[in-house]
Amino acid sequence: MTGQLITDAQNTWCPGCGNFAIEHALKDVILRLEAEGTPREQMVLVSGIGCHAKMADYLNINSFYSLHGRSVSFATGICMANPELKVICCVGDGDAYAEGIAHLLFAAKRNVNLTVLVHNNRVYGLTKGQFTPTSPGEYHSKSNPYDTGDIAFNPPELLLSAGCSFVARGYSRRGKELKELMYAGISHSGFSFIDILQICASYLDKTEEYDGKVYVPLDHNPEDFDAACRLVREYRYDDSGKIALGVIFRKERELFHVSAPLLQQEYADKKSFIMRFIDGRR
Repeated sequence: MTGQLITDAQNTWCPGCGNFAIEHALKDVILRLEAEGTPREQMVLVSGIGCHAKMADYLNINSFYSLHGRSVSFATGICMANPELKVICCVGDGDAYAEGIAHLLFAAKRNVNLTVLVHNNRVYGLTKGQFTPTSPGEYHSKSNPYDTGDIAFNPPELLLSAGCSFVARGYSRRGKELKELMYAGISHSGFSFIDILQICASYLDKTEEYDGKVYVPLDHNPEDFDAACRLVREYRYDDSGKIALGVIFRKERELFHVSAPLLQQEYADKKSFIMRFIDGRR
């Protein structure tokens, strides 16, 4: 696969959208991986439905548009069919934390070898700003015009509880740090989860708030699970507390496809294996 990494597709993101920064950070990471010897043909981008999903249109890379909330399950299938691929999932907060929450948590629990980048703008931006699982409690839209006392998910805490082997948080306005997080996550052997805080310039612009609250803890040990739990509880997505960025937790675990019996075979003879599998179930 050759040519520029940014395609000629017309970009329809709103001016000021955090997705621009995420796109260019991922572009730079892909180029870095290529320079280090990973062919672009060995990388696959899986997207869901939402503003984030246009990444599949704007990056010249093998890509797959999945169903809303089902990106991680499709990506799991790709990983199991060819474990040699580097599979990257771009999902949104409404996409992954609502319809897709079960797929996300179970892929983390199983330690599927893929990287999930959550474009967390905390609204359904593509469909005009509806409430999502990470929307602030005081945020109201046409889908929740009244105060119901609803509280936001704390995604990094959820992923830690599921046994995720790589948990991180980035911010779209901290591009250099975001690129390093993406590179670390994609290079990690196992399930990598990066919650990327970004603004929705049209419906929920939290630039001033995030700029004042984000920080990188210099003395944090990402191998300390208890310290990771304390760190993610500093900010509960209720707009109070400081927001820690960086790698929150990292641990080596056995990969899902290694222990899956059907995958303990030689991939060179795929057709024969598939036919044996089908014949055995007739």
